[in-house]
Amino acid sequence: MILKKFDKNYKFVSVFNTENGFYMRTGILDSKGKDTGVEVFQSSFPELIDIGIMGHCVHGESGLCLETGVQCYQKGGNTHSENMSLENYIRVIDEIKGKTFQVALGGRGDPNKHENFKEILKYTRINNIIPNYTTSGFLLDEKEVELTKKYCGAVAVSWYCKEYTIKAIDMFKVAGMKVNIHYVLNNESIERALYMLNNKGFPKGINAVIFLMHKPVGLGKEDNVLKYEDAVVRDFFNIVTSKKYPFKIGFDSCSVPALINFNNNFNVCSVDTCEAARWSMYITSDMKALPCSFDQKLKYSVDLKYKSIVNAWNSSKFENFRCKLKKTCPDCEERDNCMGGCPLCRSIILCNRKEVY
Repeated sequence: MILKKFDKNYKFVSVFNTENGFYMRTGILDSKGKDTGVEVFQSSFPELIDIGIMGHCVHGESGLCLETGVQCYQKGGNTHSENMSLENYIRVIDEIKGKTFQVALGGRGDPNKHENFKEILKYTRINNIIPNYTTSGFLLDEKEVELTKKYCGAVAVSWYCKEYTIKAIDMFKVAGMKVNIHYVLNNESIERALYMLNNKGFPKGINAVIFLMHKPVGLGKEDNVLKYEDAVVRDFFNIVTSKKYPFKIGFDSCSVPALINFNNNFNVCSVDTCEAARWSMYITSDMKALPCSFDQKLKYSVDLKYKSIVNAWNSSKFENFRCKLKKTCPDCEERDNCMGGCPLCRSIILCNRKEVY
């Protein structure tokens, strides 16, 4: 199914294919409907919502997550809260149907371990919204794989380099799903990533490897943040964008400054910088709306117990977040492409330009 939407406020058209995940949007349209080529800054309502249905994490509480060197920004190893109720989830879907193309299920734990996993997927899909999620693969079972295949558009497995990681990838592949790997880049993992890329270390048959920036949030430590001046960081971003691999390569939007600064081997039109409060939002398991899930201090939170999702989107807190993206690094020639990088974690911005602040 092809879903098409015209945003009257910001004068653009967006299109989403529910079968293959293809997404496209125009620039700002003029009075005759012609694309002006001017990039749209935001939408009137989030086109993607990251819904944190999980309040606790079986994988994190087992100690296996921290054992692998991944420092959970959600503090999954030592925080145990209630999962989002099915009633609250249904309320979210009822508010966003017809306006949001897809949801990423997440939170503090593996979404496939939610007690209402089936009902969540089914209700999402019957409302023409595509659910996707990321899992550690820990204790993944055949029923969860079956439900994922039936209802989800895509699935990602976080890379922990464990037996259960490989097993989960194989289970999804056998079911006929496209599987992505999410790989967190930090000072301890980046050399391993280079080695795996250069020596065919990733499993065969995967769709893509998506590299995610480590952030000093939650259990994430500042000394594990990548540094601009480190040679291995420069080498990684040069190599990964210049070689061909049997799978696709992707990055989170937090990586855009690095992609711009470390190489010229890609079309800048193929990347989109921080989408928080512009195209997406995050909702916590206890129903707080945030521009981004990394706002763990809830500086920009809006409580959905008292406000609607559209109220949160149009709130002064979300607008304050947008203002940072609009105003940061005004004199830089790359400003329109990276918008100054992450407004929440300035230390992760891989840039040494004099304009950065």
